[in-house]
Amino acid sequence: MTDFFKGIPAIKYEGPDSSNEFAFRHYNPDEIVMGKRMEDQMRFAVAYWHSFAWPGGDPFGGQTFERPWFGDSMDLARLKADVAFEMFDILGVPFYCFHDADARPEGATFAESLKNLNDIADYLEAKQAKHKTQLLWGTANMFSHRRWMSGAATNPDPDVYAYAAANVKANMDVTKRLGGQNYVLWGGREGYETLLNTDLKAERAHAGRFLQQVVEYKHKIGFKGAILIEPKPQEPSKHQYDYDVATVYGFLKEFGLEKEVQVNIEQGHAILAGHSFEHEIALASALGIFGSIDMNRNDYQSGWDTDQFPNNHAEKAVAFYEILRAGGYTTGGTNFDAKVRRQSLDAEDLILAHVGGMDTCARALKAAAALLEDGSLEKARDERYAGWKTPAAQAMLKGGLEAAAARVTAEGLEPQPKSGRQERLENLWNRFV
Repeated sequence: MTDFFKGIPAIKYEGPDSSNEFAFRHYNPDEIVMGKRMEDQMRFAVAYWHSFAWPGGDPFGGQTFERPWFGDSMDLARLKADVAFEMFDILGVPFYCFHDADARPEGATFAESLKNLNDIADYLEAKQAKHKTQLLWGTANMFSHRRWMSGAATNPDPDVYAYAAANVKANMDVTKRLGGQNYVLWGGREGYETLLNTDLKAERAHAGRFLQQVVEYKHKIGFKGAILIEPKPQEPSKHQYDYDVATVYGFLKEFGLEKEVQVNIEQGHAILAGHSFEHEIALASALGIFGSIDMNRNDYQSGWDTDQFPNNHAEKAVAFYEILRAGGYTTGGTNFDAKVRRQSLDAEDLILAHVGGMDTCARALKAAAALLEDGSLEKARDERYAGWKTPAAQAMLKGGLEAAAARVTAEGLEPQPKSGRQERLENLWNRFV
């Protein structure tokens, strides 16, 4: 045991009237929501990077956090894991997620970094054997080190591509060994800053072949989890090749991977792409590539990805409605890709940020489930499109343009606009949230 969280109790459900800040008011793991325990519906995960590796910097200032595990030794990496699992136990979360660079120190060579990764994987494997919390997904950090400044799979230097392949192979091996249920590829530098020095066609081709190689290796080693791409439009690059769900789907189709790869959708990234979170989830579901989510929020007055913990259940309820409509998670989950503010220095802040985020999501889930079970919204949607279920409408889709056009004169069609009833449906929505 460490003493970092000394005096902080395990968080228990006490109900909405509780005044205990170290308690859940809405997240009750055993409550049944649409036929499943809430814990199994939510599948919460803690992000290793923001919670235990982030030093509190921002674009205008450096480190504000002083954590006892900060440093580049394996002893400190093991201490970080000790603290992490203590927090997992306090929160009772079923999952965590990590990049390799979060968990192990960077070595002077690839061989040294690989040894550090495998050694810390041994330590994490032993931790998982004694604790409830397991690995939701692993990934490789291929954006922080200076070698990745021009990308990983899209780098103009083939040696960097090879280094990226070695990194991903190592991390897929570790993810499989730790029982990870997914493997995520987040292309933090897979884009460009100017077309003046970029061969866009070549970079996209290399990125496509890299992803094909990842899928081939998945099957070779018998990894049963999902391969996930996390879309992001910009920041740090001017343009990134995985801009949004629609762009990723087109990319997957181009390289024959639409049946092999799904998406991990982040709230903050959706906003940066000019979309809503629920739009990205609904589109991924419609395209058959929905996998998992990174839960956070942006500061809407700031033009960058601030990774704040969610605190607006009404906003999140729309996203969870789409997740429930899609049938819920399979291997995915609700990962808090969120960080406390750089002024929130205390251990209690780290715990309470997650408590608030979990309660916000639980309240959102219950509202979404109640509306879905009520059926009024789905009934209204079905009624709006009911005309398409008629034999004439279906025949029109199967025939040619002339046959569709002929209906106008043959049936004397003079279609009149019908109300979309948006305000009425918004009022319905607000009754539940």
